[in-house]
Amino acid sequence: MAKLLIIDDERAIRSTLREILEYENYEVEDIDNGVEGLDLIRKKKFDLVLCDIKMNKMDGMEVLEQALAYSPDLPFIMISGHGTVETAIEASKKGAFDFISKPPDLNRLLITVRNALDRGNLVTETKVLKRKVSKTRDILGSSENINKIKETIERVAPTEARVLITGANGSGKELVARWLHEKSQRSESPLIEVNCAAIPSELIESELFGHEKGSFTSAVKQRIGKFELANGGTLFLDEIGDMSLSAQAKVLRALQEHKITRVGGEKELEVNVRVLAATNKDLMKEIEDGNFRMDLYHRLNVINIHVPHLTERTEDIPEIALSFLEDICKDYGMPVKKISDAGMEALKGLPWTGNVRELHNMIERLIILSDKIITEHDVAAFANPGGGTNIGAAGSSNGSNGTAVSSTNYDKFNNFQDYKDHAEREFIKFKLEKNNWNVSKTADDIDIQRSHLYSKIEKFGLKRVTE
Repeated sequence: MAKLLIIDDERAIRSTLREILEYENYEVEDIDNGVEGLDLIRKKKFDLVLCDIKMNKMDGMEVLEQALAYSPDLPFIMISGHGTVETAIEASKKGAFDFISKPPDLNRLLITVRNALDRGNLVTETKVLKRKVSKTRDILGSSENINKIKETIERVAPTEARVLITGANGSGKELVARWLHEKSQRSESPLIEVNCAAIPSELIESELFGHEKGSFTSAVKQRIGKFELANGGTLFLDEIGDMSLSAQAKVLRALQEHKITRVGGEKELEVNVRVLAATNKDLMKEIEDGNFRMDLYHRLNVINIHVPHLTERTEDIPEIALSFLEDICKDYGMPVKKISDAGMEALKGLPWTGNVRELHNMIERLIILSDKIITEHDVAAFANPGGGTNIGAAGSSNGSNGTAVSSTNYDKFNNFQDYKDHAEREFIKFKLEKNNWNVSKTADDIDIQRSHLYSKIEKFGLKRVTE
C-alpha cells in the first residue's frame, strides 16, 4: 500500500484529500505546516507528497527544495488556491511532478497521484536494475595476498600503465581487471572484454581490429573491432596466451604506435586504449616454446598482478562463502541459510581445483540441496571436487548419512602440488566418463575452455577406455 503525506495549513483541504485518498486504499498522513512536514519526510518513508504552496512557517516551494535535496526521487504534487502558469512552471523547475489548483478536481487528482506513484516506482526499479547490471563485485578476502592485490590496484589503476594479470582459471583475474578500470581515469568510458581463447585464430584479427566489407568471404559488411570500441576506455584481453602469433604482432604494433588497420583496409586509425591482459599460462614457457612473442610480453607486463589460487588463501574462504551464500539466497528469494563451523572447516579443506568459481557453484549446490544449516556432512555429500567423496556409494558408507569417506592415501604425495594434480586429474577423468568423453560438454560442465581441457587431458595422459 502506497504511503502518502499531505502538507497543507487548511484543515478542510487536508480532511477532504485524506478522505478521498483513503477511500482509494492509500495510507495517508497529514500535517498543517512545512517544518513538521519536512521532519516527517526525514523520519518516515513516503511514496508521494501533496504540498500546499502558500503556508505559514515555511513556503511550499522551500519544502519542495529541501525535501528533494534529502530524497531526490520522492514525487511531489504541489497544490495552490492562487495558481498561475508561472507558479506551475517554477514548481516543475524545482522538481515537482505536477501542479494542481484548489479546489482540486477529483478525477484529475486521482490520475495525477497514480501517475506520480508509477513514475516513482519506475525510477526506483531502474536504479536497482542499473546497480545489478553495473555493480562490480568486491574482491573478497583479507589475507596478505589479497590485501596486496587491493593495494596494487589502488596504486596502479589511476595511471595508464599496462597490467598483466596471472593466475589459475576461476581465481578472479577478470574481477581484478574490472576494478582496475573502475578506479581508473577511464571509468566513465567503456571496458571492452575479449576472450582470446574463445575466438578461432582465423577470426581473432577481425574481432580485435575490425574488417572492411569484402575483405574475406563472409565479410558482407564493415565491422568495428574491439580496439575501436574501447577507444578512450579500457581493453581487457583475457587468456592472451591463446592468441595467434599473427594477431600478437598486430597487437604489438597497436601498443607501440596507437594505430590500427582493419582487416582488408589500408587506412590507419588512431586509438587511445589502455590494455589489460590476463592469462592462466606460464608466458615465459610459452615464449621458450615459440608460442608467444617476447617483445609483446614486455609491452604488456609493465605491472604484474598474480591472483593466488584459493587453496593458497584458505583463510578467505569463510568470507567468500558467506557472501556467496547471502547473494544466492537473495537471488532465489529465500531466507539466508547458515553454515556450521564444522561445515566451514570442511569447505576450507577441499582442494578447489575450480578455484573461486567452483566455490560459488558449490555454495549454490549446498543452498539447493541442504537444510537451513549447512553441515560438514552436506559438504562431504555434495562436494565431490576431485573424486575423493562419493554420494551414497553402496557398501562403502562409513557414516550415518550414507556418504563414503575418501580412501585416498595421502602419504603418497610429496607436496601439495602433487595432491592438487591428482585431484584435478581424477575430477576431469570422472567428468569425462560421466559425459561419455564428450569434450565439449565436459568443458561446459566444468566451466573451462575446450582448448584448456584438451591440454589437461594431454598433461594427465587421460585416455578413453574402450571395451
